[in-house]
Amino acid sequence: MRVAFVGPPGVGKGTQAQRLAERRGVVKISTGDVLREAVRQGTPLGVRAKSFMDAGSLVPNELVIGMLEERLKADDTRQGYLLDGFPRTIAQAEALGTMLEARGEALDRVIAFEADPEVIVDRLSGRRGCPRCGKVYHLRFDPSNAGTRCEACGAELVQRDDDREATVRRRLAVYQEETAPLLTYYRKRGLLARIDGSAPIDDVAARLDEVLSVPRPV
Repeated sequence: MRVAFVGPPGVGKGTQAQRLAERRGVVKISTGDVLREAVRQGTPLGVRAKSFMDAGSLVPNELVIGMLEERLKADDTRQGYLLDGFPRTIAQAEALGTMLEARGEALDRVIAFEADPEVIVDRLSGRRGCPRCGKVYHLRFDPSNAGTRCEACGAELVQRDDDREATVRRRLAVYQEETAPLLTYYRKRGLLARIDGSAPIDDVAARLDEVLSVPRPV
């Protein structure tokens, strides 16, 4: 199984990616994790990428694809893999397709998780996290029994900068501009499946299994 998950921030694709990887025995690959690991290990590609990161610039697509290609050579990808949040642009999708074709591989499905923007804003802007133990709460859906403090360790809860409402709305606008065109790109190739990410977690997981049970179009 070779699957890519796309969708706006806060739509739940990361949660579903982890759950699916555990159910199917495949590895979940986040390009962010791949990038950080390459930098940590000081690989040639990681060193090049770090120079862009230190300068506050985006890492070029060819470096991201190169690091992803290196990651896919690992033994744990033999049973398949799940790309979490990649590709993000048509240029990345084209580069990914070229790279996979050279490996004799292809994506089986591209899953687009969708939700009303206001649902996403509510989800993300209501999150609060504990800076000490890492426990995450939500003001409406899962509040701390200790009010503004972590019920586990007593630390004052904080809101991440990228969870602030104005920032969330900007992130959604960027997604709509840069990533949404991917849906048309993959729909034309018969790979796209849309899933309502605002449904309960177990319902989303069941729908995902249903979609993946259908053979890849030839």
